[in-house]
Amino acid sequence: MRVLSIDYGRKRTGLAVTDPLQIIANGLATVSTSTLLEFLENYIAKEPVERVVIGKPVQMNGLPSENLQRVEAFVNRWKKLHPEIPITYYDERFTSALAHQAIIDGGVRKKARRENKGLVDEVSATIILQDWMSSRKTF
Repeated sequence: MRVLSIDYGRKRTGLAVTDPLQIIANGLATVSTSTLLEFLENYIAKEPVERVVIGKPVQMNGLPSENLQRVEAFVNRWKKLHPEIPITYYDERFTSALAHQAIIDGGVRKKARRENKGLVDEVSATIILQDWMSSRKTF
């Protein structure tokens, strides 16, 4: 089964997912936050999802950011709709900066970056998921 990651935003939300063996995190999509639940319902109807990992927005000093209330409201809706699929918070500090740098390092041109603002959200969700997976590995 897969693990799904969410980088929840006010306007757009980035999504990433593991392969069925939970080895690799891949970007899935960037969707309008207003259609997020509908997108997720369609996705989990086709693909089995074991867990959802959602970025927990906190400031550099560890205090909650302004987006945390929106994220918590989404988490509460999710828990009511899908109590069988646990949802886990994961610290998302630095993911946007890392995503921007990864996109630049990947050779995406400035014009393409401006035109595809959702790419950062999808890459951020992928970083959250990869970091969460790495934190669970035992060597």
